Amino acid sequence: MTEGFKLADHILVPQHEKLSEEEKKKVLEKFNVNPAQMPKIFANDPAIRELEAKAGDLIKIARKSPTALESIFYRVVVNG
Repeated sequence: MTEGFKLADHILVPQHEKLSEEEKKKVLEKFNVNPAQMPKIFANDPAIRELEAKAGDLIKIARKSPTALESIFYRVVVNG
């Protein structure tokens, strides 16, 4: 890779954000689920590596949508 290149700056990569423990708790309560029931994303995913997320962290992904303008998805980080 080129020095200084950040994957998060690429136009095709949706915004990824690692949630704090408090935000994670609120999201899990909102959807009435536990982390094992959430969709997964691997810790070695390139977008996740830049966030330095570890297993168990919750990631908020904001994708641009032509109809909804923005769609929010959540993924729990797992080793792999």
